[in-house]
Amino acid sequence: MISDSTIRLIQDTVRIEEVVGSFVNLKKRGNSLIGLCPFHNEKSPSFNVNVARGIFKCFGCGKGGDSVNFLMEHEKFSYPEALRFLAEKYNIEIEETVSQEDYRRENDDRESLFILNEYAKDHFKTNLKTEEGKTIGLSYFHERGFRDDTIEKFDLGYSLQSRTHFCDQALAYGFKLEFLEKSGLAFKTDQGTLMDRFRSRVIFPIHNQSGKVIAFGGRILKTQEKTAKYINSPETEFYQKSEVLYGLFQAKKAIRNLDYCLLAEGYTDVISLHQSGIENVVSSSGTSLTRQQIKLISRFTQNITILYDGDAAGIKASLRGIDLLLEEGLFVKVVLFPDNQDPDSFIRKVGGTAFSEYIQKEQKDFIAFKTEILLKEAEGDPIKKSILVHDILESIAKVSDSVLASVYTHACSDKLEMDERVLLVELNKIRLKKAKAVFPEPGSPESLNQGGKELTPFKGSEGFQNPDSGPMPQETPVSNNLAPLSPLRDDEQEEELLRLLMNYGAYDWDEGISVAQDILVQIQDLEMENPLFHSFLNLIAEEVEKEPKLDPRPLIQSRNPEIRNLAVKLLSQKYSLSENWEKRHGIEVKREEDLVKEAVENCINHLKRRKLDALIKENQDKMKKAQSPEEEAELLSIHLVYSNLRSNLSNALGVVVLK
Repeated sequence: MISDSTIRLIQDTVRIEEVVGSFVNLKKRGNSLIGLCPFHNEKSPSFNVNVARGIFKCFGCGKGGDSVNFLMEHEKFSYPEALRFLAEKYNIEIEETVSQEDYRRENDDRESLFILNEYAKDHFKTNLKTEEGKTIGLSYFHERGFRDDTIEKFDLGYSLQSRTHFCDQALAYGFKLEFLEKSGLAFKTDQGTLMDRFRSRVIFPIHNQSGKVIAFGGRILKTQEKTAKYINSPETEFYQKSEVLYGLFQAKKAIRNLDYCLLAEGYTDVISLHQSGIENVVSSSGTSLTRQQIKLISRFTQNITILYDGDAAGIKASLRGIDLLLEEGLFVKVVLFPDNQDPDSFIRKVGGTAFSEYIQKEQKDFIAFKTEILLKEAEGDPIKKSILVHDILESIAKVSDSVLASVYTHACSDKLEMDERVLLVELNKIRLKKAKAVFPEPGSPESLNQGGKELTPFKGSEGFQNPDSGPMPQETPVSNNLAPLSPLRDDEQEEELLRLLMNYGAYDWDEGISVAQDILVQIQDLEMENPLFHSFLNLIAEEVEKEPKLDPRPLIQSRNPEIRNLAVKLLSQKYSLSENWEKRHGIEVKREEDLVKEAVENCINHLKRRKLDALIKENQDKMKKAQSPEEEAELLSIHLVYSNLRSNLSNALGVVVLK
């Protein structure tokens, strides 16, 4: 592992304009550099590099971050790979937290497994040229309609019927017995003899994103009792089935270019579609879709269409897994093929053009599809219908785009024949429950950490880790697109306060304290209603405790994508005044940095007024329920105090209060 000190040295040394400039043609505009975004197709440049901040931001697709994030996004590097790339570029010696010898040994073992898998792939391909391979393996692929160029493209092969043919060849070539077992290409029987795992099967090599073979899938061609039709390599340190998508290496370019991914179930679905010219397709290899697989897809596109055969039981079983796609912010559609047809058989029957036309015509958004499926089951049963309504609303609650969620709710109200307002009320209940689960009310049992200490504003952020160390936390990312829970909610004012903190938190007031310190003191009795902003403010407070002049870099470099993206957004300005504008027009323009104090005061007063409005309403409700004249008089005096405070704030804000 790379030491924390090395990570900080890399982050302090790299120049983002040099890193990004290696991949994007950048031109100077104002105080920033601009270019065409490498992450989406555009004709007018919306990709912005802020040299002073060390960040990039695309105002078209929304991607942003620092140099490490750019490499992870553009080159699909892992976090350590991006750091090592930058260290090499800037001649920085990497300090390891484990001994170099242990690290080299681990790397050597890992590389040996990759070399063995590459050897196995070539071995199985060569077997197709043998008499047995031609008769059994190659004839099977040809019967499936696979051309020779397709067989080569996917490195398809065949394992001979001999129980030890591969083991014998690999050992003779010089591979160690331990690696044959470790890779899963061979196993020991109860009698202790070594045996080929994939004997008498056609072979489907499984590649990682960079094209290295990490595992194999094998299909048996003879009908045998107690023998699985398909088997896969056992999981290894670099192959976990739940984190791999078959065909992604061959499909990633097409997915990125088309901004659209098709998800099938089997190996042959992927291969048949590729052969017909439809290359933006991957497979979950028969497993339920996982969050790790979804994250792989989201690196290349936010749009996905699930391809289903006519198996109703299988469809229902996979609905909950697809909810994860919505939770991760992807736009999901579904296509159902006719009975007894799957993508492989259907495209071989109608051809690539008709297949594409069928997809475009028949695909439905996932919420509508799920509603139709569940409605058929609940027909005539009010209890079942009630259950399905909540099930569908649970799915809508996972949609991060609030506009899209509203559209879904409206459409479902028609299909379910229910008042849209009733659905919205239930939807808000679900979202409020989820929000409380992540950010519980102060004083509740859920708000206590393991030590029994209450988690309150500015006292820590257990949900997020230091960006320089440890793995990224595994909690479900917090969404800031909850349906409105209160007419008092004002995300724009909260976001504006965070923007002022990030951009001017290192400034000093005349009194000798930093802007960040002053703001945090002034708002210590206020809470952010937006859960993401609440957590972000916690992290700012932690940084200010370390250094009064807020340094935004730890937030920019956060391993948590929501925190990092918000930090970049707050620090990025889409437009800036031209350096020569004032000279050219002879007009002096006041800049925001000259008006920080006024902007901070105005923003905090807005937030305080919002809180007072809530307190006044709460007090008025109590007055209506007062049990005695004395209680009513006491509440009235409180009301007068609140009203005077509100009037003073309104005057400071220049707001006219109507009586």
